[in-house]
Amino acid sequence: MNVLGIIASGVAALFITVALAKSARRVALRPNVPDEPGGRAPRAEALRRTGGATAVLGVGTATGAALWLGAAGDAAGSVGGLLAGAGLVAVVGLVHDLKPLWAALRLAVQITAAVLVVCLAGFPPAAGVLAVLWIVLVTHAFALLDHADGLLTAVGLVTAAGLLTCALLGKDPALALLPTALVAGLAGFLLHTWHPARLRLGASGAQFTGFALAASGALIQAAAPSGRAAWAALPALATVALADSALVLISRRRAARSPLRETDDHIAHRLRRVRVTVPGAAVLTALWAAVPVATGTLVYAELLHPAFLLLPLAGTAAAVFALLRIPAYAPPRTAPPRRGSSRTVPSRTAAARSTGASSAAAAIPAAASAPGAKRPATGRGAPAGAARTAAGRPTVPPPPTGRPTAEAATAAAERR
Repeated sequence: MNVLGIIASGVAALFITVALAKSARRVALRPNVPDEPGGRAPRAEALRRTGGATAVLGVGTATGAALWLGAAGDAAGSVGGLLAGAGLVAVVGLVHDLKPLWAALRLAVQITAAVLVVCLAGFPPAAGVLAVLWIVLVTHAFALLDHADGLLTAVGLVTAAGLLTCALLGKDPALALLPTALVAGLAGFLLHTWHPARLRLGASGAQFTGFALAASGALIQAAAPSGRAAWAALPALATVALADSALVLISRRRAARSPLRETDDHIAHRLRRVRVTVPGAAVLTALWAAVPVATGTLVYAELLHPAFLLLPLAGTAAAVFALLRIPAYAPPRTAPPRRGSSRTVPSRTAAARSTGASSAAAAIPAAASAPGAKRPATGRGAPAGAARTAAGRPTVPPPPTGRPTAEAATAAAERR
């Protein structure tokens, strides 16, 4: 193992990531970035979403250069397969950031990348199947942590530091090459993704980080000395990521929601509902992750008994139970009863109209039959229903003669 080569790869990953992220930040925050045609999101937002590609390029370039210079030694095949699998996952994530892909396709690519890592590392068949399942599970768990500014970057930095320590204490310290570059790359990218985030890891950076952490843990466990409790120590490093996934699955199961439907029910979302700030949520989650990482590292170094791992696991279970009591979903909206709705007002109006009409119809015959009552004129221009008989039937006016009424009376008198 070339220790100086591993250190140099970390320094190179830091500088490359910082330089690329600074350039991407300038382009993303440029005020005259035009919108995309077709009413899509602005290009600036797309650049922020794909900012994690800068961290991927920084870590990948530094690790690849160290491999080419022979810094990995005999573990070049394992580290090369790890870097190739993580790069494949990152490329698919970048495509997903630009144009969403099917979840089944992304899962198939992750399984293929995990199989590539396992085959190049020379795992036995049974252990290889378990390693593939573990890599895919932990990759998804870490990728789900990218739901708040700086959260995944901080937790990934803490986890990568624990993996780096375990790799240096193991039988094959060359496996510390990728964790070293990952620690440096995430540290250089942390300032850009801190709240308010100018750049985001996106699917590319999140899946690359999760895959690199999961696959590195599997390789370090496979290369661990037989006397170390690596089977219990290394899985503890992913405690917070797995706790977030368990929290989401249990919460959505209780609410009868689809587990694939992304909603605001993760750790940082619930902390925000109890008035924790966005940076505070990232810091609290990183400190939470530091407890099982430190405990697992000390157990791997044989400084603590494996039974001490039960303490952070019990604390994590209690934290998940407490977070489940924080409401994550808004209650369903129910329409309040409307007063004087359009359905009831017309019926009442119609009833009032019919009642008024019947009373008016009853009053007209009574008025017409009363003694001394003046009947309206039934000549030309009189309304048809103005005069009614005692039986309530309308009277029929005489046909018009074309002469006034007075002239008609004079003509009748002359005929007599």
